[in-house]
Amino acid sequence: MALKKKPVTGMNDMMPREMEIRDYLIQMIKDTYKTFGFQSMETPCVEHIENLCSKQGGDNEKLIFKIMKRGQKLKIDEAKEENDLADSGLRYDLTVPLARYYANHANELPSPFKALQIGNVWRADRPQRGRFRQFMQCDIDILGEPGNLAEIELILATTAMLGKIGFRNFTVCINDRNILKAMAAYSGFQEGDFDEVFIILDKMDKIGKEGVASELLELGYQKDCVDTYLGLFDEITPDASGIRELKAKLGEFLSDETADGMDFILSSVDAAKECDFKLKFDPTLVRGQSYYTGTIFEVVMDDFGGSVAGGGRYDRMIGKFTGQDTPACGFSIGFERIVMLLLENGFEVPGCGEKKAYLLEKRLPKEEVLKVLSLARADREAGKQVLIVNMKKNKKFQKEQLAAEGYADIIECYSD
Repeated sequence: MALKKKPVTGMNDMMPREMEIRDYLIQMIKDTYKTFGFQSMETPCVEHIENLCSKQGGDNEKLIFKIMKRGQKLKIDEAKEENDLADSGLRYDLTVPLARYYANHANELPSPFKALQIGNVWRADRPQRGRFRQFMQCDIDILGEPGNLAEIELILATTAMLGKIGFRNFTVCINDRNILKAMAAYSGFQEGDFDEVFIILDKMDKIGKEGVASELLELGYQKDCVDTYLGLFDEITPDASGIRELKAKLGEFLSDETADGMDFILSSVDAAKECDFKLKFDPTLVRGQSYYTGTIFEVVMDDFGGSVAGGGRYDRMIGKFTGQDTPACGFSIGFERIVMLLLENGFEVPGCGEKKAYLLEKRLPKEEVLKVLSLARADREAGKQVLIVNMKKNKKFQKEQLAAEGYADIIECYSD
């Protein structure tokens, strides 16, 4: 059987130029988040199947790479369903593993715990441009902080990092699941219908308000409920005053705590931000994960389209492990999306130092080679990146390749 040289479908080989950007980005992320007090931690890539299938990951739970039981545990003839054959799986995100980690180590960790986790995740998704079955996620989370300081810190840290990379003209959109519920209840929808209504609302940017209305009516919802609901979006301004106007409109359906909290987050972030970006209250923002319980947010790149980061509050997830709910809020950047944007826009990693290459003539005497090695060591000590290679027959093409890789100083070494 012939061996296959291409990677498995949905996986990707990383070329040196991309790896240079990825390594730079990871270090930038760690350095920036460290200044905000976040601490690096790590969880295994393999997680218990019960945790992955706990109905907290939404549609991601349909995309799990499951790992079959081994040895005597694997009894294919007795299996009644797929999960009887698996006892673990590859993690599909970093949030569920973090919740298990915190439940297991809470007594050993500071409170609140500001966690930074970077690692690969796996989803058996349909591969397409910019979407692979193995990809890296980068999350920051604050566990044990019930107040809105968590949301403020997460937004400030993430936007500071994006600004340091060089991104401009991006927008942080923010909403609250409790606002979504209040608007739906005020309009006459039943609580049992909320999830279905929100799934359709989430399509607003793709199908418009008319498309949302059409789909809701097709599902049998009353026209006066739909009209009242969608009419609310026309009255809301995308700022703190919009929150206050909405509270006055919804009355008892929207709590003072939720409205005041959103107002506090918007005004605080706008006053303390470290780079230039727009902040927008977006009542159509839904985010699909079922574990969100309060504030939700997303970063949209105005110049490129689409979001590059998202997150929110998930106060009930850790309680699934411990029996006691723990305040939790997190923000995840789309690491792969950002790498793709940087590659497509010709991003050059700054501060790599001068790159110098020594081309050695074939059969260069040992003494001459030792001289070159000594010179190269001195160059490295001076902060230069040094490459030593044998000279090829087509020296002109070789030098052109090295120049394209950033080697501005190329020394040809011949025997005396």
